[in-house]
Amino acid sequence: MTITIYHNPDCGTSRNTLAMIRASGEEPVVVEYLKAPPTRARLLELITAMDIPVRALLREKGTPYAELGLADPSWSDDALVDQMLAHPILINRPIVETPLGTRLCRPSEAVLAILPNPHFGTFVKEDGEIVETGAAAAP
Repeated sequence: MTITIYHNPDCGTSRNTLAMIRASGEEPVVVEYLKAPPTRARLLELITAMDIPVRALLREKGTPYAELGLADPSWSDDALVDQMLAHPILINRPIVETPLGTRLCRPSEAVLAILPNPHFGTFVKEDGEIVETGAAAAP
């Protein structure tokens, strides 16, 4: 089974999501999207697979969102995608793709809904928050 995470190693939510995937027994393909941004076609595929509006994928914090005026509702979806491709930091993360679905994993435990083995016991996030995923599967 192939799992792909569009990851930013500087993001705690992204690191926690990656750690949850690994704790479930899977080793994902890790795409550091700031170094290797998706193509327009790939970004549109992900948005379609997540079934979210383009605007829902925009990240505001720590990005040029405000200086570009992206809060203005007159921006078209195509123009917003153009901005995400020009400034990949505008793409919210992490995005995880599995055979069970594709999801923007904010909060990180949203990944559990699309993992093949989401019940791997207790997981402790970097900040100490405990996530109970259910009983681990018997070996």
